[in-house]
Amino acid sequence: MIDKRPFVFVLMPFHHDFQDIYKLGIKQTAEELGLRAERVDEQLYEEPMLERIYQQIKAADIIIADMTKQNPNVFYEVGYAHAKGKRCILLTQNASDIPFDLKQHRHIVYAGSITNLKEALVTNLQWALKQLSTERSSGLSVKCTLVSENLELNKHYAKGTVRLVIDMHNHGESVFGEIESIILYVGQGWEFAQHGQVSPQTDSDDPRFKKRHAFSPLARRLTPGGWSQIVVTGTKILGWAHRDELHETYKISGRAMIRIATAAKTYDFDKTLEIEVSDIPF
Repeated sequence: MIDKRPFVFVLMPFHHDFQDIYKLGIKQTAEELGLRAERVDEQLYEEPMLERIYQQIKAADIIIADMTKQNPNVFYEVGYAHAKGKRCILLTQNASDIPFDLKQHRHIVYAGSITNLKEALVTNLQWALKQLSTERSSGLSVKCTLVSENLELNKHYAKGTVRLVIDMHNHGESVFGEIESIILYVGQGWEFAQHGQVSPQTDSDDPRFKKRHAFSPLARRLTPGGWSQIVVTGTKILGWAHRDELHETYKISGRAMIRIATAAKTYDFDKTLEIEVSDIPF
């Protein structure tokens, strides 16, 4: 019988130190939420292990990876999962084990506590299930990528600038559309521009966020297998000299949400962004 539960593929060292973490912290939690969680060492297969891992990453709905002690095999497999656009939840016992360029992805620091892991993993898996449901009902996946950042530092203020690329892929079997607008939900203080023009903004209608910014879609209809992209630039004052100590580097992190609005329905995609902007003197 085919198991139709969403599939969670787990990447982690096969060391006995991780057995309870996997069985009690990850596998049990996933099964309590109606998910099927497996590691490759639990499966029967004939092909080489690395080939099997690639296959399972491609087949998985959700990837959970324990980055503790920076295991090189796990890092390599996570890189492959990200290249395939997989939804990843990263775990670690120590925050320093997750490189900065991966911290924009959802991650849990559980400090060796299975209780902490289970509590945080429930929230993260519920989020992943919600995103999976949205993608399956719409056929759409949305990716938000930071492609550049800059810090303007002068005697008056520190201002950060980021460039975001929002990609939309239609994985469904029917046309997706008509897209009326793309709305980015963020915290206070951001100003965004598209095509060099300041984008309209207003207060958020979602209590998790302060503001929402509206962008125009490049394409209003996405055919099956179709793709579209918009590029936006965001700026934010990070400090004022008259009241703050200005720094040469700022780290900005937080939740964001992208809402794709059609005439019939809206589709929400939660994102986590972690950005570092630095002043580079020339």
